[in-house]
Amino acid sequence: MRGSDKRHANFPPGCSYGAAAAGQAGTIPPQAAGVIRFFRSEAGAVLLWVAASLVLAAGLAPWLYQGGKGFAQLAREQDFAGLAGWLGYACRRADFGRYFNRGLLLAALLLLPFLFRRLSKLRQAGAHLLPPGDAVSWPAGMVQYLIGLLLAGGVVWGLGMVLDGLGEFTSKPLLPGAKRVLIGVLIPAVMVSVVEEWLFRGLLLGLWLRVARPRAACLGVSLVFALLHFLAPPPGVGMAEPFSAVAGFRQLGGILLQVVEPRFFAANFLTLFAVGMILAWVRLRTGRLWCSMGLHCGWVIAFKAYNLTHLKASDGPLNSWWIGDDLRSGLLPLAALVLTAWLSHLLLKTTGYQAKVRPA
Repeated sequence: MRGSDKRHANFPPGCSYGAAAAGQAGTIPPQAAGVIRFFRSEAGAVLLWVAASLVLAAGLAPWLYQGGKGFAQLAREQDFAGLAGWLGYACRRADFGRYFNRGLLLAALLLLPFLFRRLSKLRQAGAHLLPPGDAVSWPAGMVQYLIGLLLAGGVVWGLGMVLDGLGEFTSKPLLPGAKRVLIGVLIPAVMVSVVEEWLFRGLLLGLWLRVARPRAACLGVSLVFALLHFLAPPPGVGMAEPFSAVAGFRQLGGILLQVVEPRFFAANFLTLFAVGMILAWVRLRTGRLWCSMGLHCGWVIAFKAYNLTHLKASDGPLNSWWIGDDLRSGLLPLAALVLTAWLSHLLLKTTGYQAKVRPA
């Protein structure tokens, strides 16, 4: 018998030598197979996009920092006025963390076409579009907006009153004036809620839903939302050499050290992620941005107004796991978000403000 015949003699009919050899060499361990399946899924593609955006941002941040500080110096020397003068002032005031934040946003946008291409390949069977829902008039939209605003703001302010009664926070002796409330609370809350809801739950979520299932789209947008809202290293960790080419990677290392710390994850990052998921779910549920803008605005108003009128007590009775330095940090704020989501579900169900076509 020839060598090749001897080599195939012990294999069953229809089984090639390569397949049998692979079987003899051993199969992929179940854990490794699960990891491979995950990274071939929509959620895995989103995670890889976030990771690649962070790495690219770390490389871009020092160059953005150098360019921004150079422009700030030029604006001061040339005495720029108008928009250029304001931009120079903003660049001068911004620290390295702010430049890293903007670098991440730029990196995420640059890599977004690659993510959409990957998601399109995974969803060749058909696209999932955002259900348009019924046309909403201005009065009906304002009703949705006010429902969200009063619900979110009321729950957060109620939590603050409970913590005040427990002695975790104390009221300031002097109340802020109307001008300070308008400039420091109302105007930023309205602007932030409109801009961020249009960007995250309008543009980004709408594009994502064209190439991914609603759950994967909400997950990805909420991860980006949480990361962009808390890109800061642990307290006390400064940037000694911001002009260094590796300064961005040092910043990224500090951020990751804090993210993987259990208390930070439970008290900060998970809360921001929950906010993003609730707003995305409400956007899908109603088919419009009105209610999500109201929720977002209510949270910002209650948080900023509480900070203006209260101080954190130095000898509060609660552990830092339950409540951090403010109303957006800790397990109690996370529980307040869960309550807000449940009440939103009940209100949207009873009032009928929901899209007729439910997302799959």
